[in-house]
Amino acid sequence: MVRVLRPFGRAVTYTRWLHLVMAVVWPSLWLFVEESWWTQAAAAALLALAGLVPAMRLVEGLQARLLLTGHRYDSPHARIVAAPSVTWADRGRTVLWLQARLVAGCVVAMLSVRLPLLSADLVTIALGGEPDGGAWLPAGEHRGWYALLALLPLALLPVVVVWSGRLITALAVRLLGPSPADRLAAMEERTEQLLERTRIARELHDSIGHALTVAVVQAGAARAAGDPAFTDRALGAIEETGRAALEDLERVLAVLRASREPAGGRPTLADAGRLLQSARVSGAKVDAEITGPVESVPGPVSREGYRILQESLTNVLRHAGAVPVRVRVHVLADRLVLAIANPLRAPVPVSGRGSGLRGIRERAALLGGRARTGPDEGDWQVHVELPLS
Repeated sequence: MVRVLRPFGRAVTYTRWLHLVMAVVWPSLWLFVEESWWTQAAAAALLALAGLVPAMRLVEGLQARLLLTGHRYDSPHARIVAAPSVTWADRGRTVLWLQARLVAGCVVAMLSVRLPLLSADLVTIALGGEPDGGAWLPAGEHRGWYALLALLPLALLPVVVVWSGRLITALAVRLLGPSPADRLAAMEERTEQLLERTRIARELHDSIGHALTVAVVQAGAARAAGDPAFTDRALGAIEETGRAALEDLERVLAVLRASREPAGGRPTLADAGRLLQSARVSGAKVDAEITGPVESVPGPVSREGYRILQESLTNVLRHAGAVPVRVRVHVLADRLVLAIANPLRAPVPVSGRGSGLRGIRERAALLGGRARTGPDEGDWQVHVELPLS
């Protein structure tokens, strides 16, 4: 019983009823001027023409969201789109929606008035009177039964209000819901958000991971060396690397605070010298060769190339330690080639070479390039090719 009465305690039940009744307000004004079939046809025709206006879909969508969903935008009914029509299919569905709302509104408004009047007529007949609008009701000798029948229209009215509201809401989801273009735009927006989150995760992994790796290696080397001069150099390298990591962290946090901020402040291959020097100070013997116009590499390719080089050097320091590293950066006519190689000291642990190498492959794939990583002739090699176009 409580479940049956629950809809009548919700405000959305009555706002849906109001939404239907509002649809017949302006056609009713026409009927006051002249009550004929052609005025009703003219009203329907004007409504159809209004549905072809792109802004009408926006207006109807906002109104439907406000009155039919009860501000519950996380509910299934929240799939009502509040946006102008883009295609003729959107306009056609808007026209159908306006006509359906007009017809449903007329039926509900008529029943909302007629059913209470019918109950009043039944009570009048039961009391022995003759109602004005009840001439069609047979009035015999046993009029007392009409008093019991008077309850039926009153009981039917709430059912009409509840189910007509649910019907018009379902129809709004169907006709004012997202079109294929809207769904595609939403999917693209969601994809962009996921890509941005993935990029931010990679930025944090590369910059912070590199700084921590350098700090750990430098601290361990300084402790083992026992040389004050070497300790000073190690502390300087840790300070410089930590300061660079803080700058990278500030850039990433800026992206989180303002997702539309340009990425021009992120490091590029023109800053590769900082990475190479950091690796050398950490004890690695870096043999670097950079050829070609690095400054002319497109921004996205140069930034991702910097991160790939950073992750590769971080993996060397983390897993191989102070070993010789061969770094080759070649800017060719149509592509950027990155090759990093270092000798293997021990078998590669599966858990230790997972997320970083996966990030390298993801960066290359996003730019339409390719990455090859793995052991080859006693060396661990990272070979990446990124298109410049």
